[in-house]
Amino acid sequence: MTQTHNPLKQFFRQPAIYVKLPSGGAYWPTGSLNMPANGELPVYPMTAIDEITYRTPDALFNGQAVINVIQSCVPAVKDAWQTPNADLNALLVAIRIASYGHEMEVASTCPSCQHQSDFAIDLRVFLEQIQYPNYDKIIHDGDLEIMFKPVSYAQQTQTGMLQFEQQKILSLLPESELSDDEKMTRLNQAFRQITDITITVVSKSIAAIRGPGFTVTETEHIEEFLRNCDRKLYHILRDHAVQLNQDTQLKSLNAECEECHHKYEQPTNLDLSSFFDSAS
Repeated sequence: MTQTHNPLKQFFRQPAIYVKLPSGGAYWPTGSLNMPANGELPVYPMTAIDEITYRTPDALFNGQAVINVIQSCVPAVKDAWQTPNADLNALLVAIRIASYGHEMEVASTCPSCQHQSDFAIDLRVFLEQIQYPNYDKIIHDGDLEIMFKPVSYAQQTQTGMLQFEQQKILSLLPESELSDDEKMTRLNQAFRQITDITITVVSKSIAAIRGPGFTVTETEHIEEFLRNCDRKLYHILRDHAVQLNQDTQLKSLNAECEECHHKYEQPTNLDLSSFFDSAS
C-alpha cells in the first residue's frame, strides 16, 4: 500500500542558520517576503538541484539561478526578484555559510610581485559587516527634494544584461570589417545606449521628487526629468545613486603577500558562480 505520508520528511534538510536582513524588511513589496516576528529568516543548505542550477550558464547570466537558489534556501523570500541590493549580499553569504560552513578560501594575487596565494576568510565577519545605506538622506535643489531607494535584484540584473551587450559591441568593434565611419557611428550609438542605461538606473534609484504642492513617484516622469534637468544636478544625483550602490558591497580584505610582504586590499567577489564554486 502506498503511504500518503512520507516518513522521510523528518530527515529533510533543516535550517542551518538564521539571518537578519540589513534592511529589516523595508523596501520589499507586499507579498514578496514573509518576515518572521523576530526578524530572523531561517536559511537552509542548498540541495543537489540548487547546485545544478547555479552551474547553468544561461541561468546565471539572466539571474534566474540566483532567484531559484534564494527561494529554495530561504523560503521566507517569496519573490527574490524584489530583493533590495544590500539584502542580496546578506542572503548569498548566509546561504554559503549554511551550505558549506563559515570558512571560504579566497585566491589572491599580489599587485606588487604577482605572487598567487590562497587564504581562508570567516564569512560570519562579512555578514556582520553588511550595512544598509542611508536612504533617508535627501538631495535638495532649490524648491525640489529628491529622495532615494534601493534598486531591486530584477532592476540590477536587467541593467547588467544591457550593459554587457553594449560592452560586447564596444569590444568587437576594433576587430570588425566595418569602415572607420561605420565604426565611429556604432561607437557613438553604443555610448549613447550606455548613457541611456545609466539615466534609467538613476531614475529607478529615486523614490520620489517633491516640490511645492506636488510629489512625483512615477519612474517615467522621474526619468524624463533626469533627461532634461541641468547637467550639474544630474551628476549630483547620479553620483549619489552610485555611492548608495557601492555602500551595499562587502568591504575589501586587508591582505599581506607572503613573499614580498606587500600590503594591499583584496576585493571579495559575490558573483554566484565563483562564490559557490570555491566550495566545490
